[in-house]
This record gives sequence, C-alpha cells and structure tokens, in this order.
Amino acid sequence: MKMENVVAIALALFLSPIVGGVVAGIDRKITARLQGRYGPPILQPFYDVMKLIGKESMIVNLWQILCAYVYLVAAILTVVLLALQSDLLLIFFVLAVGGVFLVIGALAAQSPYSQIGAQRELIQMLTYEPLLILVFVSIYLVTGSYKISEILKFQEPLLIPLALMYIVLGYALTIKLRKSPFDISTSHHAHQEIVKGVLTEYSGPYLAIIEIAHWYETVFVLGICALFWHTNVYIMVLLVVLTYLAEIIIDNVCARLTWRWMLGYVWSAGLLLSFANYTWIYVR
Repeated sequence: MKMENVVAIALALFLSPIVGGVVAGIDRKITARLQGRYGPPILQPFYDVMKLIGKESMIVNLWQILCAYVYLVAAILTVVLLALQSDLLLIFFVLAVGGVFLVIGALAAQSPYSQIGAQRELIQMLTYEPLLILVFVSIYLVTGSYKISEILKFQEPLLIPLALMYIVLGYALTIKLRKSPFDISTSHHAHQEIVKGVLTEYSGPYLAIIEIAHWYETVFVLGICALFWHTNVYIMVLLVVLTYLAEIIIDNVCARLTWRWMLGYVWSAGLLLSFANYTWIYVR
C-alpha cells in the first residue's frame, strides 16, 4: 500500500472524530446563541461521550450491541473510502448498510418510541437515498466517472454545472444530519414530539458509539460538499462552512414536518430540481 494511502487512512480514522466532535460543539454553541442562551463549551460533546463511556453498560438485547458497532464501522468506512478517493456508489452502499443496522437496532427493542423512531428512520432513508443517487449520477454525467480520484481531475468546480443538484444534496444532507424540519426519527431539540426516537433504548457506552459514528458521518457529509469546489481550497472551505451554517439556521427556524409532508415535498422539489439540472447538463 502506498504511503499516501496509509496517511489518508490514519487521518480519516483519528482526525475525523476530532473534527466531527468540534463541529458538533460549534453547532450547539451557535444553536444556543440563536435561541438566546449562552450554550455549552465547544468541547462539551467530548465530555458527554467520555461520561457515557464511563457509565454502566445497559442493553435491551444483544442485537443492539451488534447494530451499534456495525453502524460505527460503516460510518468509519465511508470516511476512509472518501479519503482514499474511492467510488461514490461503493460509499453510498456502505452508508446505506450502516443506516439499515441503526434501524434494526431500534426495531429490536420493544419501546414504542424506539419502534416509531425506527419506522420514521426508514422513511427518511427512502427519502434521501434516491436524491443522493441522483446527485452522484449527475456528477458522473459531468465528469464521466464515479471515482473521486477522477472527479478531482475535473477542471471546473462542480458547483457551476450542478448548482441545482447542490440544493438537492442540501435536502439529503439535512435529512441525514437529522436537522429540522426533517428530524422526524430523532432530534436534539426538546420541543420535538419524539426527542430521541430511534436512539431511545441506547445508553452508556453504546450511545457513545453511535454519537462517535455521527461525528464520522458529519465529516463524510462535509467531504461530499467539498467535492463541489475542489479546484480551490479556500473557496472549498468557505463553501463547506456556509453550507453547515445554513443547516444550523434552518434547524433553528423550521418546525418539524410530518413524514407525509416531508416525503412529498422533498421528492417533488428534489425531482424537479434534478430534472432541470439534468436538462442543463445536456444543453450546455
């Protein structure tokens, strides 16, 4: 294996949870300020995870342990494959497997909150996964490849020919990050109908594992956004920061939607924008 690949894997494994945890802390801080509160320290997510790891292990059944670990491994693999500039479709498959095991873990518990959360998580997956496929296909139509290493050789920022698909990606990422108004399966906001939903029956070290997996997912999401302006590092960072800030603002100004409204709105808007952008790709 090449040394650059070893370095990429090491950075993906060890730097990603640090970046993801810091982003989660900044997210909480900005959210608190938007709600008129001072907010916790930026490093609070790390303190929370350390506290969870130190708690006694309490589980409903063994499926929860398996599903928590598979969810974490899948999240790590998505970031590692992204760092190795692998195939977008392979990354999508790994991402989907992790999501399915999170749902299985919730369905394994008898809690009605966990069961409803799992059903809503499945609806969310059925909503954002077709949109992600449409985004990846549009990238293929422009660059001629699903491999990130080939996409990075494209001379033009992808945001220019795929501006509408970036909005479609925004819908998918808002759902994936479980931000309002699409946080129907689990939420950090206490005002929501089901606060933890799919995570209700997780506690202690296994809840810490899922939280760490979410940090990896956050880094993966930011990495996909970065692909849209790969030609300039400074603009890439600016695009990623602005996108995440937009996600935080949307999360705080939008009330949760019903699953029927979410499904109809996201699919109709997503398909319409995708059709318009696909047409533009063939016309230009």
